[in-house]
Amino acid sequence: MKERHGKHKYGMVIDLDKCTGCKTCVVACATENNVTVRADESDKQRSISWMQVFQITNGKRFPESRINYFPRPCMHCDHHTPCVSVCPPTATRLDPNTGIVGQIYTRCIGCRYCQAACPYHARYFNWWDGYKLAKPFPDGMERALSPEVSVRMRGVVEKCNFCHHRLMRAKMKAYAEGREELEEHEYQTACAEACPAQAITFGDLNNPDHKVSKLSKSPHAFRLLERLGTEPKVYYLSTREWVRRLADNYLESLEKFKPI
Repeated sequence: MKERHGKHKYGMVIDLDKCTGCKTCVVACATENNVTVRADESDKQRSISWMQVFQITNGKRFPESRINYFPRPCMHCDHHTPCVSVCPPTATRLDPNTGIVGQIYTRCIGCRYCQAACPYHARYFNWWDGYKLAKPFPDGMERALSPEVSVRMRGVVEKCNFCHHRLMRAKMKAYAEGREELEEHEYQTACAEACPAQAITFGDLNNPDHKVSKLSKSPHAFRLLERLGTEPKVYYLSTREWVRRLADNYLESLEKFKPI
């Protein structure tokens, strides 16, 4: 059964043909959301990055070889959301009014069931205390923290939340002006706003006037691991057939993988 939604369903469309792999979105996300950065990032099993950029290839030799970059935030799954389904203390929930899958840090017990359930590896366990406690940066750097985003404590799982604090800020502004509806430009994620190639588009998928809604209906649009049926709210665009196939773990030949 599909989850019921309110009027809004926020989502994202990422044009892989435009993405240059500069990782500006990664830096913007970390800065906006107070994502902890360690002095030594060599241990990738314990580093945190809500937005990651992967490099994929078509597997062919030069000169037929081709490379694409693949930004991956949280997919904010819409159907039987895996992380929501397994969370014992209900620390993660799907907001029916926005479609955003959020994380309530004060409820999280650190069991990491959600990490095991997420097929997109978009969740991260925080092994370290917050900036003010662990001080991975020199004194004074805590002044760069955003006051709108809580600094997570050690022992909780964190993830991309589509910059939910920006939605709250936009709603407060609209309420002060006597409005109920938000304009498309009023609520934008940090990664979409910072992308120099304008490869990331964000908005309300339920609003036919929003650009993201129109792009999601493109014949070149697809979603990551779509065969799982989680119905992510993050869409991708690419005119390259091999990119669309790799997004669903496509195998060139299934003959040798037939069950015995």
